Amino acid sequence: MKSLFLGTAVLALSASFALAETVRLGTEGAYPPYNFINDAGEVDGFERELGDELCKRAELTCTWVTNDWDSIIPNLTSGNYDAIIAGMSITPERAEVVAFTQGYTLPSPSSYAGLSADIDIKSAVIAAQAATIQSAHVAASGATLVEFPTPDETIAAVNAGEADAVLSDKDFLNPIVAESDLVFLGDIYLGGGIGMAFRKSDSEMRGKFDAAIASMKADGSLNEMLDKWEIEGKF
Repeated sequence: MKSLFLGTAVLALSASFALAETVRLGTEGAYPPYNFINDAGEVDGFERELGDELCKRAELTCTWVTNDWDSIIPNLTSGNYDAIIAGMSITPERAEVVAFTQGYTLPSPSSYAGLSADIDIKSAVIAAQAATIQSAHVAASGATLVEFPTPDETIAAVNAGEADAVLSDKDFLNPIVAESDLVFLGDIYLGGGIGMAFRKSDSEMRGKFDAAIASMKADGSLNEMLDKWEIEGKF
């Protein structure tokens, strides 16, 4: 009976360790080329490929979870997943709540885009996704901010005449401008690059991903991946 109990305990402990090595990666799934849902209904994009490679290098088993952007940090801190990898710029305000890895992109431009090159972005109505560095910038700029839950809705607002222009990551806007009547109105640099976010208590897990990001920088594979997905902010 004693040996059976000990054997059961060892199995339970082993299962606990195995469970701890399964990391749930939270993303939005609505911000190409960083992350989106493909035709098969799966998370795809630069961050899917990056996240899978980081998990491989960190020798971790990972699963993917999608979450609306406006609650993506609260659902991390409440334990619904273990890390955020969702085009999230590193900012001092967010760093008060979560712990970031080093950036896996350098700061890349955010851009204004509208249906006319004559728009004065200083006094215009500007659409931005809520809870982003872009919406915070517009709010502080003196322009009129209109916020939307998703990036696609910001584009729809400009096309419908509800906003004069949109401010978003240029990587997101590039294919949209190329295939529509929108024109770029100017670039700005915001934030400190994009990184993964973790609960502050998960320093060991964060360290494993930080080391994996560093290894991808060192061997050049991160820049190759950024090139593949046509994302600025190479190292």
